[in-house]
Amino acid sequence: MITGNDLLALGYRQGKWFKTAIEEINTKNLEGEAMISYLEAHKPPPMIPLHAGSIPFYENIKAENEIEQSNIEKVRSTMNELMKTPTVVKGAIMPDACPAGPMGTIPVGGVVATRNAIHPGMHSADICCSVMLTNFGKVNPKAVLDMAHKITHFGPGGRTLDKQFPLSKEIFEEFIDNPLLNSDKSLKVAQEHLGTQGDGNHFLYVGVSKNTGDVVMVTHHGSRAPGAVLYSNGMKIAEHFRKNISEKTMPENAWIPSDSKEGEQYWRALQTIRKWTKENHTVLHQKVCDMLEITHNARFWNEHNFVFKDDDLFYHAKGATPLDAKFMPDITGPRIIPLNMSQPVLIVEGHNTENNMGFAPHGAGRNMSRNKHKQSKGEKSHQEIFDEETEGLDVRFFSKQIDISELPSAYKDAEQVKSQMKEFGLASIVDEIMPYGCIMAGDWEATMPWRDKKKGKE
Repeated sequence: MITGNDLLALGYRQGKWFKTAIEEINTKNLEGEAMISYLEAHKPPPMIPLHAGSIPFYENIKAENEIEQSNIEKVRSTMNELMKTPTVVKGAIMPDACPAGPMGTIPVGGVVATRNAIHPGMHSADICCSVMLTNFGKVNPKAVLDMAHKITHFGPGGRTLDKQFPLSKEIFEEFIDNPLLNSDKSLKVAQEHLGTQGDGNHFLYVGVSKNTGDVVMVTHHGSRAPGAVLYSNGMKIAEHFRKNISEKTMPENAWIPSDSKEGEQYWRALQTIRKWTKENHTVLHQKVCDMLEITHNARFWNEHNFVFKDDDLFYHAKGATPLDAKFMPDITGPRIIPLNMSQPVLIVEGHNTENNMGFAPHGAGRNMSRNKHKQSKGEKSHQEIFDEETEGLDVRFFSKQIDISELPSAYKDAEQVKSQMKEFGLASIVDEIMPYGCIMAGDWEATMPWRDKKKGKE
């Protein structure tokens, strides 16, 4: 009787195929050359190795100080490891690049093109994080911000039943029709999270167009729990493939072959999540219009965390704004690049070049982690820091708790980002939305029960 140990001794790689092979060999009493012939015909293909060296990538970034130099070195190091992934053919980093995750994972502000492969880890859990702009014309910006504050939702979880928006029939049916989205959990959060913005750096911003004086609202958020569920499913599928086709690839960089059944399902699911996210923005914008009885002058949006397809190449953008029209089938306007709550939102246009790969920055980026930034603020109170950095602006935290990790000083200098956009030919600024005020989640965890000290205990 032939066993798995016998096949291992012959040099064959263990896998699910062993069970069938052993049964076939023992049932048919295959021996010698006949057995070897069968095994050679049915063994899995050899593992795909990593690239021998790092595939070169474009650096659309430069350091203005020591902190930024340290940041660039970290970004460069992680990109060098990432670019050894077998599917990778080219890549680029933007002026707002900063590390995110273990060494070898895609940084924020990174773009990586792969051949015939979709990498869930390269678009991150916040699938289709994006920005939408609505032009309200000549109205009172405070009225817009006040109404938006009443309508929006920040923080964890979704909306209660009495405050939910109706999910469109088209998107609901697409969830039902895709096995990666058709689950009780996905369908539940698709309804409950519609019209929610989450936390972190997500915001609702009201400002005034430098060109026209029109009042403008910009929202920034992604696909919330529906996207997170798909991401989790995608990573599990990718890991299954990794173990069978490229075990040397980092688990974070595992991929789904685009021509597989799973790849086709995942690609369709991504497009559905994209539609859901766009609707997630739209319901908030339209509700503000309706409540203020305003007909908007213009509305457009763009994602910056997504996968874009061009022939057999899949462009993974994690914090990078698509410029090339081929990446956005529903394009209705220029692109939106926010910087921070105290500086303008940039309205830009641009073209595909060799070094930008059809992308621009998505914001100002961070030079240090949230915790390091908090530690850098010294002994001043959060209120003092907040007052200094938001003077003259109507800045609100939905949780009523200041989050200093989201104040302007947490981000790179916006003027430098604008300068480097011009220097590297990433995009041209066609308008700027000057800040009036904004809403963010704030430090909603500050009042959570697990942070409360037990009575009588220091």
